[in-house]
Amino acid sequence: MKSFSKLLIAALIMSPGVSYADIFVAPFGGYSFGTSDLDVVDNDGNVTSTLKLKESNNYGVMLGTTTNHPGNMYFLYSRQNSEIATFSQTPSPVNKVDVSYYHLGGTLFLGRDAFKPYVTASAGATQLSPDQGFSNETRFSMAIGGGLTYDLTDNFSVFAEVKGFATLFNSSSTLFCDSTRCAWNIKGNVMWQSQANAGVSFRF
Repeated sequence: MKSFSKLLIAALIMSPGVSYADIFVAPFGGYSFGTSDLDVVDNDGNVTSTLKLKESNNYGVMLGTTTNHPGNMYFLYSRQNSEIATFSQTPSPVNKVDVSYYHLGGTLFLGRDAFKPYVTASAGATQLSPDQGFSNETRFSMAIGGGLTYDLTDNFSVFAEVKGFATLFNSSSTLFCDSTRCAWNIKGNVMWQSQANAGVSFRF
């Protein structure tokens, strides 16, 4: 992970639009909510129930560099320890699931004063890690959001933001398999999830 972070910083610094190497680290915490349902189907394609991720706390960190837009580019890691909510009479084969986002993104600040609103967008992967011995699921995802940041000093700021994540699925696919079976056959294209976060940013 250390070597990956060093390579990422070097790539960000050498990217077009970076006028100076102002690196930042921004840990954050928040709450994940508003996850959309996925339809569970039988072998004939009939919808038998729905499932979704339960709301819970999340935490993470952004690592990146500022640009001359003004804005920044970053690598984001976010993790949520959640549970599966199913709307069915049969017991759920999966109870707990960890949701991790690994994204590369950018931010555009709408002002140059200490108090700055901003918009942000990112893309990367969502990893769903279930219990009960089932395999992880990794899917492409995108995010868009907005927030406010306030510079307390030249090198330290606080921020609050809201983001929407879209994780892409095939229209019909399986979810969480082991060597003998899959937990569900699902039908759907996108799983939506929202996050409300607050954090601090250290620049150096």
